[in-house]
Amino acid sequence: MSAGQGDRPADRPAARRSFRSRLRDLGSWVLDYVYAIRAQGRGAMSRTHPDDFATGDRAPVLIIPGIYESWHFMRPVIDVLHERGHPVHVVTLLQRNRRPVVESAAIVADYLENRDLRDVVIVAHSKGGLIGKYLMTQLDPDGRVRRLIAISTPFSGSRYARYLLVPSLRAFAGSNPHLAALAADLRLNNRVVSIFGRFDPHIPEGSVLPGAENVLIDTGGHFRILSHPETHRQVLAAAAQQA
Repeated sequence: MSAGQGDRPADRPAARRSFRSRLRDLGSWVLDYVYAIRAQGRGAMSRTHPDDFATGDRAPVLIIPGIYESWHFMRPVIDVLHERGHPVHVVTLLQRNRRPVVESAAIVADYLENRDLRDVVIVAHSKGGLIGKYLMTQLDPDGRVRRLIAISTPFSGSRYARYLLVPSLRAFAGSNPHLAALAADLRLNNRVVSIFGRFDPHIPEGSVLPGAENVLIDTGGHFRILSHPETHRQVLAAAAQQA
């Protein structure tokens, strides 16, 4: 083999790094699903009532989970917020969050109005961040929501969604006109903190939101990030920021 052809020595370290990176991402993917299955199981077994977290003297927090997730799925975040003094609210009417974004946002808006909650910080996971952004931009004329903290949210959609048969999942395709319109609405992005990991098996496009505060956590996965200590630190810091 002549010089300059084939696998040159200078290329080998990069190739090894690339292989290790892919192997690490694969491991993150497996661990992510293990985490999700366990979290769903814990939620199904939990007897905790939402009112257990409704006390506190700091800014009220409203939790919006991702699709197919009950509010119990976000207990790691709920616990640290409540321990820090935030009253935490969950909208049980969302159930496992299978409704369209617009309908879900209307349910959350009604919850805020009926309880006259103000200066609210929304903490959301995945689809929940889309619901939170739609609520802020379209259904909050009184300015009840101060900030949205979105974790692993597909603001630009996911290229995988178009291959899925379930309509509630296919709605996350970037070509979806409702999702595209929401992504194009930049008015309140400066009130959003988008938190995401270095690798998300569900959102290859990532969760960077133009104009928002974008926070990268050194972890892989779509679900495990909810229990990461740095995620908790960033959520607490963002929730404590003034309007």
